[in-house]
Amino acid sequence: MNTPPFSRIIAGTMTWGVWGKNLNERQMIDLMHCCLENGISTFDHADIYGGYTTEAAFGTAFTSSNIDRETIQLISKCGIQHLSNNRDNTVKHYDYSKKYIIWSAEQSLRNLQTEYLDLLLLHRPSPLMQTDEIAEAVIYLKKEGMIRDFGVSNFTTSQTDLIRMKTAVNFNQIQFSVTDLDAMLDGGLDHMQLHNIRPMAWNPLGSVFRNDQEKSMRVSAQATRIAAKHNVSLDLILLAWIVKHPAQIIPVCGTTDVDRISKLMQATKIELSLEDWFSLWEASIGNKVP
Repeated sequence: MNTPPFSRIIAGTMTWGVWGKNLNERQMIDLMHCCLENGISTFDHADIYGGYTTEAAFGTAFTSSNIDRETIQLISKCGIQHLSNNRDNTVKHYDYSKKYIIWSAEQSLRNLQTEYLDLLLLHRPSPLMQTDEIAEAVIYLKKEGMIRDFGVSNFTTSQTDLIRMKTAVNFNQIQFSVTDLDAMLDGGLDHMQLHNIRPMAWNPLGSVFRNDQEKSMRVSAQATRIAAKHNVSLDLILLAWIVKHPAQIIPVCGTTDVDRISKLMQATKIELSLEDWFSLWEASIGNKVP
């Protein structure tokens, strides 16, 4: 299993810009410092966030923050050609040509005002991916020192293996939570462990705080009981459930709430009992575990 320099909880930046809180430069700087003060040193980006604007806003704030680049890790994703005022696209599509991957990485470096990305991910799979072109782009970016590592995001096991035929894939950022179990049941997490691919989980709290579906209500009720035993908040139990998995999944948390950020790393120290862990799985599926 890889032992990357990434923090055990990653700060997701999707809502830092105009797609969410629309933080100004000072607020972004303060949030960066808050993350660092609480053991979160890795920041997850994608070129499309904010309609191709959030990376640049973060980069301006980062440069003004005087934070040492070597103390943080920057992740970005590329490949989605999004409908945006900043692009001439007429339909959302994916572009994984060698030329576009390299161009996107260079754009992210300029926007983030950094000389390298700690990790570049292909954002979502495309049926038209040419693995030779992807590998050539990755080899070039590594050789030029523009990226330190490479992975994928939202890729199935077979899609990942297609890329692995030509170049190493060390990470896969997937949707995973106690209410989104597919990767645990379809062999996805097993495949990552077999091939030393480190999983990252976006939307790690799942649907628990977002709707009143029966599943969410069941999980919330059970997690609340477990949280009371550990004297922590409900969200930390949901994260601890992910962290306990042997694939060493790294949750990507998108909160901009300073109070919540200050507590997130506690989730990595919570020791859920086997029965509590399985009780949350049971609450998710609404039946006894298989």
